[in-house]
Amino acid sequence: MKMRLHPFDLRLAHRFTISRGSIDVQPTLIVALEDQGLVGWGEATANDYYGHTVASMTEHLERLRSTIEATVWSEPAELHGAIQDSLAGDPFALCALDQAAHDLWGKRHGRATLELFGGSFDMPRPDSNFTIGLDRIETMVAKLRETPDWPCYKVKLGTADDVAIIERLRRETAVPFRVDANGGWTVDEAIDRIGRLAALEVELIEQPLHADAIDRIAQVRRATSLPLIADENCQVFEDVRRCADAGFTGINIKLVKCGGMTVARRMIDQARQLGLQVMIGCMTESSVGISAIAQFLPWLDFVDMDGAALLAGDVADGVVVERGVCRYPSRLGNGVIGLRPGV
Repeated sequence: MKMRLHPFDLRLAHRFTISRGSIDVQPTLIVALEDQGLVGWGEATANDYYGHTVASMTEHLERLRSTIEATVWSEPAELHGAIQDSLAGDPFALCALDQAAHDLWGKRHGRATLELFGGSFDMPRPDSNFTIGLDRIETMVAKLRETPDWPCYKVKLGTADDVAIIERLRRETAVPFRVDANGGWTVDEAIDRIGRLAALEVELIEQPLHADAIDRIAQVRRATSLPLIADENCQVFEDVRRCADAGFTGINIKLVKCGGMTVARRMIDQARQLGLQVMIGCMTESSVGISAIAQFLPWLDFVDMDGAALLAGDVADGVVVERGVCRYPSRLGNGVIGLRPGV
C-alpha cells in the first residue's frame, strides 16, 4: 500500500465569517491510499482555532509513512489502532488517513462504506442545511437568495444583532433555521436570545456558550425547550458523556476533531446510549470529506454537509449535496470518485 499526500487551497465562493473570524481560502490536505489498483481518499482541513496546519499534518504523516504503508489491515479500525497513539496530538491527520482507509475498504469489497456499517440506501436519511456565514444583514439576505429551496438553513450568529438577523431572514423563507453561536454568547445573552429566536421557528441552537462555560449549559437548558447541540464542547469520544452530564441535548461530531470515522462510530453509539441527538457537521472542505460524512446519514438526526457547496470550485468528485439532498454518484467506498483532472 502506498500513501500520497495532496495539499490544496480551496477558494470559497464568498468570504465565510463566524464569531471567531473570517476566511476566503481554506487550506486542506487530501490523503490517498493506493493498493492493487484501488485508491481510497480522505481529507482534513487546516484549522487555526485547533492549531492544525497542512504543514503539520504532512509532517506527522510523513514521519509515519513506513508504518502506514507496511501495516496489513482488513478493516480500517485495525490501521487506526496501529497508528492512533503516534498521531494522538494530531486528530486531523489521523482523520484524513482514516477516511482514506474507509474509502479503500469499501472499494476492496465492492460496496459502499454505509453498507459495510450495516446500513442500506433504503434507510431514511436527514437532509442537510445550507450555512449562512455571519456578515452584514443585507449580505446574509443576498446569500440566502442565491441558494433557494434548501430544506433548512444554519445561520452563524454571535453579535448584538442576532435577533434582528433572524427576523430579517425569516421574511425571506418559511423553512426552519438552525442557529450556531460558535460559543459567542454569555449565559444571559443565550437565555434572552434563544427565547426570542424560538418564536422565529429556529429548531435548534448549536454551541451557545464558550467551551470553557460548559458548567453553565444547564442554566440555558432550564430556560428553553429548544435542542442545545454541543460542537466545540464535543471533540473526542470522552466528551460525549461530559456533554450529556452538562445538559446538552445533542452533539455535533466533526470527523477531523475526533480522529476520523472509526471514532465517530463509537461516539454515535455512546450518544444513543445516553439519549442524545446526533448531528455530524462538516468543515469548509471538498467532496472528499463530504463523502465520508454521507456514510453516516442513516444514523443521524441532523446533518450539516454543505462544505463543498460553499466553494468556488471543488477539487474532487464524489457525493453531491443538492438543495439539502445527498446524491451518491458512486456507491463504492465513501463514494469518492477521485481528484478532478487538472487540479
